[in-house]
Amino acid sequence: MERERNKITSVCVYCASSTQVASAYREAATELGHLLGERNLRVINGAGNSGLMCAVSDAALATGGTVTGVIPRFMVEQDWCHKGLTDLVEVDSMHERKQRMADLSDAVIALPGGCGTLEELLEVITWKQLGLYLNPIVILNINGYFDPLLEMFRRAVDEHFMRPQHAALWTVASTPAEAVGLIFSEPVWDANIRKLALV
Repeated sequence: MERERNKITSVCVYCASSTQVASAYREAATELGHLLGERNLRVINGAGNSGLMCAVSDAALATGGTVTGVIPRFMVEQDWCHKGLTDLVEVDSMHERKQRMADLSDAVIALPGGCGTLEELLEVITWKQLGLYLNPIVILNINGYFDPLLEMFRRAVDEHFMRPQHAALWTVASTPAEAVGLIFSEPVWDANIRKLALV
């Protein structure tokens, strides 16, 4: 089910655009951006100009890193787009945005966020279960934010909605440094994982 470990050059970061969250979340986003920038790992995100998304981008850029943002045109028209990114990719839909972000990335790190972040995370986990995305997925569980979701995953396995092997589709970190370490230590999965998709 595993093959050689991945050479990581780009990391997709899912996170909130809200500006109203506790400072601990923003601090974690800033630290993650610094760590990725210092390692010359290109950040792939949704190109937002607010909240944790903006904090990650600004921190990565401040350390000399690069950020590629992927954003639907309707969001550009709403002026929700970060104007200082290294590269900007405009797309037609939210679906295309998620696909392009995954295509551009060698790993995913999910910071806390709302419905959009949760949807992105669940979709990429589903793609990995189906053998469509084979790279590391790390859930950065600041302040235990994702504890209820992780418990839901455990229940899904316990009640046979998922296989026990599916619990290895993601790993969990409690700090940005741990998250960055995990993307390098986790192996890239083999597409044969698809054989286990049906329970």
